[in-house]
Amino acid sequence: MSETQITKELVVTTHQNEVQVALMEDKKLMEIHREKSSMQFSVGDIYLGKVKKIMPGLNAAFVDVGHDKEAFLHYLDLGINARTVNAFVSQAITTGKRSISRVQYLDEVPKNGKISDVITSGQQLMVQVAKEPISTKGPRVTTEISFAGRYLVLVPFSDKVTISQKIRSGEERKRLKTLVQGIKPRNFGVIIRTNAEGHNADELSADLDHLRYKWDTAVENLFASKPPVRISQEEDCISSLLREMLNDSFQAIHVDTPEAFKEVKSFVHLYSPEQENIVKLYNDKQPIFERFGVSKQIKSSFGKVVTVRSGVYLIIEHTEAMHVIDVNSGNRVKSSQTPEENALNTNLIAAAEIARQLRLRDMGGIICIDFVDLHDAKNRLALYRAMEEFMKNDKTKHTILPLNKFCVMQITRQRVRQATVIETTEQCPTCRGTGKVKPPILIEDELNNTLEFLFEKQGEKGVTIMVHPFVYAYLKQGFPSILMKWRWKYRKCIKLVSKQSYHLMEHHFFNKDMDEIILWSEPSDDLSDAETEPKKKSSRNRKR
Repeated sequence: MSETQITKELVVTTHQNEVQVALMEDKKLMEIHREKSSMQFSVGDIYLGKVKKIMPGLNAAFVDVGHDKEAFLHYLDLGINARTVNAFVSQAITTGKRSISRVQYLDEVPKNGKISDVITSGQQLMVQVAKEPISTKGPRVTTEISFAGRYLVLVPFSDKVTISQKIRSGEERKRLKTLVQGIKPRNFGVIIRTNAEGHNADELSADLDHLRYKWDTAVENLFASKPPVRISQEEDCISSLLREMLNDSFQAIHVDTPEAFKEVKSFVHLYSPEQENIVKLYNDKQPIFERFGVSKQIKSSFGKVVTVRSGVYLIIEHTEAMHVIDVNSGNRVKSSQTPEENALNTNLIAAAEIARQLRLRDMGGIICIDFVDLHDAKNRLALYRAMEEFMKNDKTKHTILPLNKFCVMQITRQRVRQATVIETTEQCPTCRGTGKVKPPILIEDELNNTLEFLFEKQGEKGVTIMVHPFVYAYLKQGFPSILMKWRWKYRKCIKLVSKQSYHLMEHHFFNKDMDEIILWSEPSDDLSDAETEPKKKSSRNRKR
């Protein structure tokens, strides 16, 4: 399916401390983004930091930007005008000067040099986060500052105008370059993004003004600031995603809180007013991720084993340095095809899911994929071409290498943040995570103690007990049965219901209105008789 035919939806849910955004393509979950409100560092944030250590062996420096781990600044991340930027920052801190239109450029930083020739220990630097903190590493930063907008990227201390290579039309490239050269401020470079194609001067000018305002604000914050301090913050998760992805193929944006709805509506109105009607406020009682099938797809898509279809499944392992994916055919065999054809079809099915998994989990670094063996070089080439096609919608920079003779493919994918890991396993309802369960022989005493509490202390008129079929048979066998003895003892209506889906020791009590009686008890390592005594607290807030 071509990109123009894919219908996209964003599903946004906000919680007290987190925002989650799901990108759906043809109802299939392709990306999940999570941002905690307490998150301190995001790609694009700008800090006034202080150089703590110069590391000549690494040709790099460690900069204090307020993180537990100092930020890493490599020589290659300085930018050619690093000396000019540093001089301007020093002047702005002391004098409050903000304009760079008349700045005097100092010598450019050579491609091969020493970082100690450009910066010194204790120096104050304006740096931008290029990679978020990952694992035990601090953020990676650069002194080459840029501000990304919807159509343009503003680069202070540069005069170049460059255009995205994805804009193919020579006439359009010439039009955009001429237009931007006429509106850009002096000593500012501009990168024209793919989204700018077909847009007019007013739209580009408004985007440029917004970016210029962000730069002026950052410079203003430099004056009298003491490092480490953040002087400019990247847009939040929702706005960043909309800025990067919003186009005509979006069918709807569903938001579940009025605050986020207002924010998204304003953003769309600013950049794409004709699409304002696709922003919709979701207010049903059912959670929005359940309503649009996001929760179910998360459960099925994360974890070590990912089932695809036709018996094909993937095993995904994550390590510090790389990710490894093993493709398994399972029971997928068609008798009408040769083993080579079966292997190729299995690999093609897996490749489509792998391309999705890379985006979904935001896997970066080196990815090694062990496909089912293909002996024909023509088939290995076909699989390589297919993987390129499957990943063409992945906006993250990546490189795909052809399969080797062992049918192993290597992919490098830019890593700017921690890979998304979502725990899909649930606590065992039987042992509740302790690894221990009560002895089955105590089930009769436990049920009897609970009945005594419910009838004599809580005053229930009658109860229904739902149990596993084995326990049901045990309680009703013989004459008189255990159930009959309980009825005679308490002189109350006691019903027993068999539930096939319950595990052996699972049981639930319901009152005469069939509201479940929640008995609050804590799991314990000590599985003595004392544990069978129910806590004297219950609630009736759930129905079955």
